[in-house]
Amino acid sequence: MDRVRVRLVPAVRDPHMPTFLQQLRVDWPAASERAATEALRSRVLAELGLAREGGALAPGVLGTVSLKEVLQERGRAAGYDPKLDKCLVTEDQLSVLAELQEAVSQWPQASPPGLAVAPHASADVCMVIHVVSCEEEFQQQKLDLLWWKLDDRAPLTQKHLVCGPVKVAGTPSKLTAPEYYELRHTQVCKASALKHGRDLVQDPAWTEVFSILSAATIKFEMLSTAPQSQLLLALADSSISTKGTRSGTFVMYNCARLATLFEGYKHSTEQGLYPTFPPVSSLDFSLLQDEGEWLLLFNGVLPFPDLLGQTAALACAASGLHVTARTETMCKFLVQLSMDFSSYYNRVHILGEPRPHLFGQMFARLQLLRAVREVLHTGLAMLGLPPLSHI
Repeated sequence: MDRVRVRLVPAVRDPHMPTFLQQLRVDWPAASERAATEALRSRVLAELGLAREGGALAPGVLGTVSLKEVLQERGRAAGYDPKLDKCLVTEDQLSVLAELQEAVSQWPQASPPGLAVAPHASADVCMVIHVVSCEEEFQQQKLDLLWWKLDDRAPLTQKHLVCGPVKVAGTPSKLTAPEYYELRHTQVCKASALKHGRDLVQDPAWTEVFSILSAATIKFEMLSTAPQSQLLLALADSSISTKGTRSGTFVMYNCARLATLFEGYKHSTEQGLYPTFPPVSSLDFSLLQDEGEWLLLFNGVLPFPDLLGQTAALACAASGLHVTARTETMCKFLVQLSMDFSSYYNRVHILGEPRPHLFGQMFARLQLLRAVREVLHTGLAMLGLPPLSHI
């Protein structure tokens, strides 16, 4: 089976959204689309013979184009609304289409292993998945058809990942994306100040750390709920804590603890307290007798490859317009693994006294925690987050 290149494309119409996506470390093209927009406009005006009904058009409106032909050719079998016909073409739509073109052109020639597979797909096939709200899906269907009509190089397959509404608990007021990010960033900085006893916001060494923690907090908060379900945001400071067992901050905190553990081992080795790490084949894993160790192995390390495949593979080959994602599965797994590791780490002293008869158990434990660290790092990478070495 050939591999299909997949591009997840948020339906971005809010002018603040690209900045918000960049803050969350979402790969979204920031290049200018002016030239592409001009090419699309020329195609609209020169080749489509748009109907200019009613004389003068409103500002930003180029005219009306019929999508019926495209709908009959591609839409009905794919699940598009059969009522779709005419589409009012605006400058804003052309800008969005140009952005889509840019997004597709920047996508690498090969997909990450296991991302999506479809039978009988040629190597140059690119599938675009539009991440769209339930309220905007009808308009997105129009945009899909318009893209096919105006661009001969538009991807042959477009699908929709429809997301449920996002609401704020306890308040009827709306919260913009920049306000939401700023709130979480402020809370992350405040929690860090309480933990370290001083304000680190002005410290350049912590700027990137706070940025990653803010992105992790928001991503875990939003992706821990199934995408198609309603998301209720709780904005209280209590949701941002290294001890809160439901947050991205908690996962990051335990990544940092693992980094500190291995840095401590490295430092002690350089001082001559511990020998260098032996070959894995020489380790005696029968020395792992603690219940927490087997919990990490059987609930975390061993099932992770299967979970990774299930979570990463969108149902792209299935017929129909819609696909589903299981982001909540990965988030919940990483939180549970962090809880299991935290409980084990708080109870068991990994780097024991530098006595030769204790080294065997220490190395077996370190190898297990190496695997735990790899699982956490890989899971975070799937969410577009780098691990942290300190918090």
